[in-house]
Formats: sequence, C-alpha cells, structure tokens
Amino acid sequence: MLRKLFWDDPYRTQLMTRIAAVDGSSVMLEETILFAFSGGQESDAGTIAGRPVLGAAKSGFDVVYTVSAEHGLRSGDAVEVHIDWPRRYTLMRLHSAAEIVLHLVYQLVPGVEKIGAHISPDRARLDFALNFNIGNFFEEIQASFATLVTENRPIVTGFSDAPQQRRFWEIEGFARVPCGGTHPGETGEIGQVALRRKNVGKGKERIEVTLVAPR
Repeated sequence: MLRKLFWDDPYRTQLMTRIAAVDGSSVMLEETILFAFSGGQESDAGTIAGRPVLGAAKSGFDVVYTVSAEHGLRSGDAVEVHIDWPRRYTLMRLHSAAEIVLHLVYQLVPGVEKIGAHISPDRARLDFALNFNIGNFFEEIQASFATLVTENRPIVTGFSDAPQQRRFWEIEGFARVPCGGTHPGETGEIGQVALRRKNVGKGKERIEVTLVAPR
C-alpha cells in the first residue's frame, strides 16, 4: 500500500523513492509526498524525476500521477520527488482556515447544510443551503477566528481509522473534524483572513476565504 508521507510530515518538500508501476503516462510510487485532490483541496504541483506532474488522482488507497507520455520511467526506477512548496503551504493554510470558518458557521447557524467546498491556492470557498445573508455573521466569525490565530493553538492530525485511512484534525477545546487534507501545525501559521459573501443562486450562500498576507 502506498505510504502517504504528506500525512506524517506535511512540511516535507522532497523524497527519494521508487516507481511502483507505470501504465502509459500514469505513474505510481512506492511512497509519496504529493497530495492528490481530496475533500475539496486541490492536488499538489511538483515533479517526479524532474518530470512535471500534470495530474494526481486517488485510486482506492493509492494515488496515480500523470506525467508526459515521453517520461521514459520504468517500474523499479529510483526517482526524486519534489513539491511546489509555496503552493502546498498556501493550500495548507487555506484548508485550515476554511475548516475553521466552516465550524464557526455550524456553531452560529445550527443545522445549516454545507453543499460545496473548494480550496485553491488563491482562495477557499464554502457553499451553504441558506435563504438569508450569511454575511450577517461575518463579524462574529472574524472575531473568533482572530482569537484562535492569536492564541497560536496546536493543530493535531491523526488517524481515526487507520485501516480505512480515515483522518481528522483537532484544535483542543474548539473542534475535532474528519479530514484527510494537509494542515499547518499551529493556528498562528494561518494568519488572518478576509471573508467575502456571494449569493450564488436562490437559497444558496457562499463564503470566499482569502489570506490577508503571505507568510
């Protein structure tokens, strides 16, 4: 089974490993630091043996990476893997920011239904089934969020069910949430965020989350 080292150490940026299988432009590794799209978080960008990774997709508990058809890689080859660290770190921070905002919405609007989410390097979005202005809660959300960042609390991640690879993140005293994405180690790393409300259709509200400043 593929070892997903981005869970063990999300700050790791390079890895020496071997090719597990090749099928045309699809490549599988024995272990990986390259996250594949899941839970709304976009895939990492990076290289395998210097070849740009063009796509990454989950396949059961494994990950299949797409590289150019002329890659020349073979099963068993030793390869070096690199990730685009600025992109990864931004995704980590935005993923945690979006999950915290989501939990604060759940606290303020009991029973609200999340109907979509996406985390890209420039912003995160959260979609809800709501028929009133979600922006009415932004002042409270921002205040609670700012407190968590200022307190710089640990963000703990781990397995809730290791055989099924089910993961969680937890901020003690705030929330424990099922999630298989990558996250920074402390809330202070996220920094402050800006919230923007969008109405995306009848009975639908969207919150867009952006980082106030790069780190």
